[in-house]
Amino acid sequence: MSNVLVAFFSASGVTAEVAKSIAAGENADLFEIRPVEPYTAADLDWTNKESRSTVEMSDPDCRPAVAEKVADMDKYDAVFVGFPIWWQREPSVVDTFLDSYDFKGKTIIPFCTSGGNGIGNTAERISGIVGEGVKVDTGKRLGGEISESDLKLWMEGLGI
Repeated sequence: MSNVLVAFFSASGVTAEVAKSIAAGENADLFEIRPVEPYTAADLDWTNKESRSTVEMSDPDCRPAVAEKVADMDKYDAVFVGFPIWWQREPSVVDTFLDSYDFKGKTIIPFCTSGGNGIGNTAERISGIVGEGVKVDTGKRLGGEISESDLKLWMEGLGI
């Protein structure tokens, strides 16, 4: 039984692949954060001010429903949380996931995928959501260009 969880939201499959690599490297359990209502291509059209993702990301209190819960969050000491970076932060559905559990005494390691944007102030946002008593790592932007050896070095440097 692993004491590390890799939870991820993936809109296009890129974050899912990175999450699987992290889970394999950490011998961690894997959990997909899936919204009750899956995102369509039209929902993800960031150029449309009326698209679902744009509307959600415009409201910092938006919490789209998540389809499933982690069965036993208490057994984990560390939780990697992965997502594509949207509007320089984590998607609202990830905020729903973070709001759904008590992470006190745990370490959260955010990671994002992006074609160019960095992880920005995501750690601060996540800290604000999960509250005191949770160690939130600064996190890292990862993508298809990261080598297995670089990914391994990053994970080893986390000390979990």
